[in-house]
Amino acid sequence: MRRQTFGQQLLRTKPISGGEQGDDHELKRSLGLFALTMIGVGATIGTGIFFTMVEAVPKAGPSVILSFIMAAVTAGLTALCYAELSSRIPASGSSYSFAYATIGEFAAFIVAGCLLLEYGLAASATAIGWSDYLNNFLVNATGWKIPEILRSPMIASGPKGLEIHAGHFNLPPVALVIICGFLLLRGAKESATVNAVMVSIKLIILTFFAVIAFSGFDAANFTPFFMADSVKGPGGMSAVTAAAATVFFSFIGLDTVATAGSEVRDPKRNVPLGILAALIIVTVFYLVVAVAAMGAQPASKFEGQEAGLAVILQNVSGKAWPALVLSGGAVISVFSVTLVTIYGQSRILYAISKDGLIPKSFHAVSARTRVPVNNTVIVCMVVGLVAGFVDSTFLWDMVSMGTLVAFMVVSAAVPVIRKKHVDPSQDLIQDAGGFRVPFGPYLVPALSIIACLYILKDLSKLTYWVFFIWMGIAIAGYFIYGMRNSRLNINHEA
Repeated sequence: MRRQTFGQQLLRTKPISGGEQGDDHELKRSLGLFALTMIGVGATIGTGIFFTMVEAVPKAGPSVILSFIMAAVTAGLTALCYAELSSRIPASGSSYSFAYATIGEFAAFIVAGCLLLEYGLAASATAIGWSDYLNNFLVNATGWKIPEILRSPMIASGPKGLEIHAGHFNLPPVALVIICGFLLLRGAKESATVNAVMVSIKLIILTFFAVIAFSGFDAANFTPFFMADSVKGPGGMSAVTAAAATVFFSFIGLDTVATAGSEVRDPKRNVPLGILAALIIVTVFYLVVAVAAMGAQPASKFEGQEAGLAVILQNVSGKAWPALVLSGGAVISVFSVTLVTIYGQSRILYAISKDGLIPKSFHAVSARTRVPVNNTVIVCMVVGLVAGFVDSTFLWDMVSMGTLVAFMVVSAAVPVIRKKHVDPSQDLIQDAGGFRVPFGPYLVPALSIIACLYILKDLSKLTYWVFFIWMGIAIAGYFIYGMRNSRLNINHEA
């Protein structure tokens, strides 16, 4: 018997079978294709449209339309990679599990750190945005608004940078997270049913917005199309890329579909189909609503606009009731985004814990509901605290950073998993069937990585600093706890 060397420990991979059922710590396969697709749409549509245009339009102006297209193309390339990997590795954990099965344990732990940023901060950011639409709905419906001190964070972004507002606490998003927690503790199937209903309402509301907004369409709002910037140049493509980085986190719903691998019936078929179906629905609705919004309102009015789509409807129609309907729909829509994002975070932690890289309490499952109870409660506590105390301005780009890095790892894993099916000395992961990335194992993954890097280059220096600090903490956690407690940390035969 001999122990693995340090390098072998970092690069060891986990063989993953298709059936993860069978013991008291396993999840229940209860989700079909429709519910899975709705999870992807629920985690995606709403976030980018309801909130991030306020952040992205001031950066790119009318050319934000190109930002959405750029983000969609990048997400589409990566979605093809996700579809192949998920057909062969139908497990919880998404890109973490894919990295563990192909590239190695250390890379998987780094991806896990990215996913904690991606899901945890996305859930907090969307819950914060939900508060704005709830307040707009209450004002239009009753004339009463939530007191400023109870709907604004203590840590805020002001004209001069970081500001501390003592005594302020954003209560509505915390209430939303608590409600999501109770729903998730009832079971995955029950949560998915509620989500499917909310997603259907969301699509109807966004169609309603587009119809009214197009009635006030003014082509002059798209002139000049590019934002002139003396630093980045008159072409403005750097501004387009910067805005694409801001809106990119809106596509994490694709990743969320893959996190449900252990709870899906026939995952080899349904997970790839769910990913691709969600991508098509999301892209169509994003572009239609973005064009309608830009046509109905000059780019200069987006900056700092609270509940922007509702305000646009009120201005176009000259009546309060369309804004009331939109705000009410947004309250329901963003509820579903927060719900499935917290769901995705809890399932990722479940997968990491099963592998021994974090404490086992994260994969303890209720005997009655088959839900990781401790895990879900902890996630809700952290998400709620961040949403209550921190301004969402600090969160958007960090979510995009985590998402883009995870997407690049998934893309890089495709050629590796193909080799595992060719080299007989490697452990097979599932079989040779299922979805395949077109044009071979190199072209699409390479284009996906290049597109992710192109978007990453225009994120702020602060985002990079915070990301690398967080990665340092994650790496320290791996060497202190994860490597020692990994389930693959065993003696091997000489």
